[in-house]
Amino acid sequence: MGTDPWVGTWRPHRARGPIAAMYGSPGPKYGLPSNTGYTGHDPSKNRAPAYSIASRHIKFVEDCSPGPGYLVPPHMTMRGKDGIPAYSLYGRPKDISPFNTPGPGTYSPERSGKSAYYSPPMYSMAARTKGLSSDQSPGPAAYMLPSMLGPKVVNKSSAPYYSVTGRSKTGSFHEDLQKTPGPGTYRVVDPGVYKYRPPHYSMTARTFMPSDTTQKPGPGAHSPEKVLLNKRQAPNFSFGIKHSDYLAPLIVDVAD
Repeated sequence: MGTDPWVGTWRPHRARGPIAAMYGSPGPKYGLPSNTGYTGHDPSKNRAPAYSIASRHIKFVEDCSPGPGYLVPPHMTMRGKDGIPAYSLYGRPKDISPFNTPGPGTYSPERSGKSAYYSPPMYSMAARTKGLSSDQSPGPAAYMLPSMLGPKVVNKSSAPYYSVTGRSKTGSFHEDLQKTPGPGTYRVVDPGVYKYRPPHYSMTARTFMPSDTTQKPGPGAHSPEKVLLNKRQAPNFSFGIKHSDYLAPLIVDVAD
């Protein structure tokens, strides 16, 4: 082995022509004008007609007279308005206020801030701004390679794949070829329609016989022990009215 660190005949040298690594832009191949759209179309290519929906243009009116269809008020004559003067009642108008010039106490020089006084620099913590990238070429992560799994590989052969689907009624053992209705399709008719109908019972509320609503006394309302018509009654005493000794007697027969 020799002392030369380079292997082979290749040595570092300057490129003979421009390469893509020398440019920050995608390259000169994008410099051609586009063949789509109306603005910036390639002048060397045929361009299809383009239509747009614009607003309706204003029609130039030659005849500006109102025509014979307008209605002239009856009180208007060739010499002006005809009729007696009419008055109306309006509110009193407000007086015009004079111009209020601000006085010395209206101004606040202490609130002028930076416009009149020097102030130190102030800093705030804001979000990081997104810088402009000069290199707009796509990176390695911008490309999406096709998946190598499944039957949809572009340039690879895939093995047969199977899926579990539902049971199909077409061609199976339980397929109804006659399409006839079964016994459960028909509605059973009530036998009471064409035979004697059996009695029907229902549970309703209790009914009461109509009667007199007056309150009548029962056996407990009477008190036979207090009846004294057929029994002897003990003497009863009561406190009477107290008479005065100085009360004059009642004289009925007065002799003449």
